[in-house]
Amino acid sequence: MTDTATRKGEGWRETARTVFWALLLAGLFRTVFFQPFWIPSGSMKETLLIGDFLFVNKMAYGWSRWSCPMGLCPIEGRLFARMPERGDIVVFRHPVSGEDYVKRLIGLPGDRIQMRAGLLYINGEPVRREAVSDYIEPYAPQGAAAQLPRCRNHPQPGGDCRKQREIETLPNGVRYRVLSIRDGGRADDTAEFTVPDGQFFFMGDNRDNSLDSRFPQSQGGVGFVPFENLIGRADRVVFSSAGSSMLAFWTWRSDRFLHALD
Repeated sequence: MTDTATRKGEGWRETARTVFWALLLAGLFRTVFFQPFWIPSGSMKETLLIGDFLFVNKMAYGWSRWSCPMGLCPIEGRLFARMPERGDIVVFRHPVSGEDYVKRLIGLPGDRIQMRAGLLYINGEPVRREAVSDYIEPYAPQGAAAQLPRCRNHPQPGGDCRKQREIETLPNGVRYRVLSIRDGGRADDTAEFTVPDGQFFFMGDNRDNSLDSRFPQSQGGVGFVPFENLIGRADRVVFSSAGSSMLAFWTWRSDRFLHALD
């Protein structure tokens, strides 16, 4: 073999090694640090819209057995664990089905959580609410499943779908908007839940359209979620598609690029 052929062969091998290590590092980066997540439902409107695409920060609460590369955590549970904070938008695995969910963290271990006439109470104290203008969206199919939004009014196709909107402020000062579709729904008045040690209580911002910790797991709800089921925190939308596919770039929402989440 000539020197030129030898050099070409070595060059191809070096290129292959470079590509291999680049792909391996990219895979590890995705596995350990971030996870892509596509919003399929309206349970977190208006904070998260159907068609939002985001990356979940898997290091927000430390490594877990779900996120350690190839399951190689030296110990069971979490390493370098940091407690979530009230108001965090969290992606977690459902304790029964194992499906990925995204909700807002409302109750910490030891908290007492209750809904009374649609108002959230934490440890016996009502959470401050401030009325603002209605949330309005088109009454039209949304997302890959072509779901029609649920509305407080009764619009015709193509009309305005309205939801009552308020700003809720948690005891730690986190503020966010919540939506109401109707008064007196089955989750507007609940028993008082006491959050067990090592577990958390989650709710959707679209209060009348969210199967969350207010509902027992036997009824398809989330119930209490153990710490080890937390995948990470959602901090920012990368982009958002108002159409049926994220590849349909002409349907991307121009105001959602790198949109920071409250």
